[in-house]
Amino acid sequence: MSNDANPKPRSWFRRLLIVALIFFAGVVFAGLFNVGLEYTNRTEFCTSCHSMKTNLAELEEKVHWKSRSGVHAGCADCHVPKDFKEKMIAKVMAAKDVYHEIMGTIDTPEKYEARRLDMAQRVWAKMKASDSRECKSCHGFAHMDFSEQDRFARKKHENAPDRGQTCIDCHKGIGHKLPEGADAAEPEPAADAATQ
Repeated sequence: MSNDANPKPRSWFRRLLIVALIFFAGVVFAGLFNVGLEYTNRTEFCTSCHSMKTNLAELEEKVHWKSRSGVHAGCADCHVPKDFKEKMIAKVMAAKDVYHEIMGTIDTPEKYEARRLDMAQRVWAKMKASDSRECKSCHGFAHMDFSEQDRFARKKHENAPDRGQTCIDCHKGIGHKLPEGADAAEPEPAADAATQ
């Protein structure tokens, strides 16, 4: 009889041990990966770069930071999708901010302001392309009580889906200061935003 047909008990134990170790390593890796994702979603992490402190100061003055009802939104609530695949794409794209900080492209208030409109247009294009997905995780049209809104807001919100509009079309300055020249600026087409 060959050894392959009747393996020794030790061989089975070794195989089982190897499978158990691989499984355990996978669980540890997945846990550490999730902890890392959650850590990098914290507003404190996002604003640890000098240039992002400008964004934090602006956000702290807005209703999304502090509201009558105590609802609070941080960086990830508006800029990081919940879906895993989209979240990973957003994380990779966010690396460009770190790159520009390190390279000195946006490391002073003057340099940051010079690039603010371009950066804002990219975010607006991303939001437009996703149908303001992150906004709608809290502010869905279907859950709005239009009777509680003033006439202007009610008309805009009720008809926005029919007109192909989404949150970012009207609410560009909701979390941060509008860049100079933003009044005439329109979001870039989705295809351009995805390639840059």
